[in-house]
Amino acid sequence: MVVRRRRKSRKLRGRTRTMGWGRIGQHRKSGSRGGVGAAGMHKHMWTWVIKYAPTWFGKRGFNPPRIRAGYRPRTINLRDLAELAFKLKASGEAKEEDGKIVIDLAAMGIHKLLGEGKINVPVKVRVPMASESAIKKIQEAGGVVEVLLAKEEESK
Repeated sequence: MVVRRRRKSRKLRGRTRTMGWGRIGQHRKSGSRGGVGAAGMHKHMWTWVIKYAPTWFGKRGFNPPRIRAGYRPRTINLRDLAELAFKLKASGEAKEEDGKIVIDLAAMGIHKLLGEGKINVPVKVRVPMASESAIKKIQEAGGVVEVLLAKEEESK
């Protein structure tokens, strides 16, 4: 059991209603808090900010505009495209043109095709953007890539 008899609070009981904090309710009400939340960080809490939260104020670094605006293009890699081609063919949803499986990524809401992984199925892909490595690998597998944004730029 912790001995509490010798504590200051025990000694001050019965003496005064302020328990050693002086006259007129010092240490009693919300005035001793110094504000709510981050109030006073530039005023009376400034030394605390300097010591414990030195990066609280100010900016550092650069965020590219597209990330700041919340735009992140939906992407797909070649390995996932190969799986998708097999699934669409198995379920009968895929069309075939000239022995190639036709996949319209633009209609699926995918913005860019990336070249990670391998593909050994000849496919015809319609996509707004595609990396050079993805286009090269699909062409080596006997496929075709239709880049939609490139067509828009040519027509302008």
